[in-house]
Amino acid sequence: MKAARLPPAAPVFAEAHASHPDASMALGLALAQLEAHAPAAPTLGWCYLSEAHAGQAEALLAALGRQWPGVAWVGATGLGVCAGGVEYFEEPAVVLMLCDLPRAHFRVFSGRQPLPPAELFPAHVAQVHADPATPDLDELIEELSQRMASGYVFGGLASARSRALSFADGVCVGGLSGVAFDAEIALVSRVSQGCQPIGPAHRIDAAEKQIVQRLDGEPAFDVLLRELGLSEDRPREMLVELRQTLVALGEAEGGPRRGGSFGPEERVRHLIGLDPGRRAIAVAEAVEHGQTLSFCRRNTEAARRDLLRIGAEIRSTLEPEELPLDGSAPVGGRRMLAALYASCTGRGGPHFGAPSAELELLRHALGGQALPLAGFFAAGEIGHHRLYGYTGVLTVFTAPA
Repeated sequence: MKAARLPPAAPVFAEAHASHPDASMALGLALAQLEAHAPAAPTLGWCYLSEAHAGQAEALLAALGRQWPGVAWVGATGLGVCAGGVEYFEEPAVVLMLCDLPRAHFRVFSGRQPLPPAELFPAHVAQVHADPATPDLDELIEELSQRMASGYVFGGLASARSRALSFADGVCVGGLSGVAFDAEIALVSRVSQGCQPIGPAHRIDAAEKQIVQRLDGEPAFDVLLRELGLSEDRPREMLVELRQTLVALGEAEGGPRRGGSFGPEERVRHLIGLDPGRRAIAVAEAVEHGQTLSFCRRNTEAARRDLLRIGAEIRSTLEPEELPLDGSAPVGGRRMLAALYASCTGRGGPHFGAPSAELELLRHALGGQALPLAGFFAAGEIGHHRLYGYTGVLTVFTAPA
């Protein structure tokens, strides 16, 4: 358990986590950690529950309300949850984080409690949790991003084998919920992709809904076979390779960036069907003429490199704007206070090779600083105005140095 305390002007964040098969015991252990480090007057909290405790979500949130009356709580259930440098996969666990951000600068929202209009609360950015079964999620996320002055939303889809829940001053089923911040709350957010392109980006020349018919003037099925080095004469081998193949979709020509890695412009989706008769392929998103498509695979080394990249980018945005030649104090620098992280259920330690390996790498990417951090492993990750897959979305609260 860690706590970050800065000068009085800076908000205080404290995080705690515990694993226990009994939900009330797990919560009690986490609360005991928080009591000594929590802000004196907390206003906003995050709660992430492993699936094993989803059935007790209402009772746990009620207990949090009794412990800290008036605190607004947001969060979600996950097949995995994480805090600090620890990941809990397939374990019954509770993750909590508290802060004392001024109430005037944030608003919790859900289907029961809509976000106020801009004239009442000028929302700049929002953290979003969503039910993966909600229809038209992409459109809902896009609409919410348009209500943000920055156009930016971040977060993820609740994950569970049975009961996927999100929290926003209560338990939410269906739709979007979360917390919006105004421009006074300083945040830095980045999306880290975890796939490696197999070949170049192709232009979609002909498509209908989720069916891609032609790429760069050729039948899409033929392009796929050529890039994977497959033959229709060996169907068993072909099916094994295709099960491991994904597609990255882009909005405009340009394709993979940063020496073969994908940037936030691309969204990784499943390859869901083949039509050898029409020489077409089907992907898990409606596509349009003119988009780009790259075939790709999940790749641990690519994911490692990209986590290190986003950590370096975040650190660089916090560096002082001026380094005076006279040796006086740098001007304009900021420091990290706490972080929120949503990663794919297909990532985490199991993907990176060891228990808690992703969170350890993330800490290293942020310069080794032991920040309070809370998060979960999602059924889809949200960044910018898009829904991603196989990614990690890291968001850091900052304050003047």
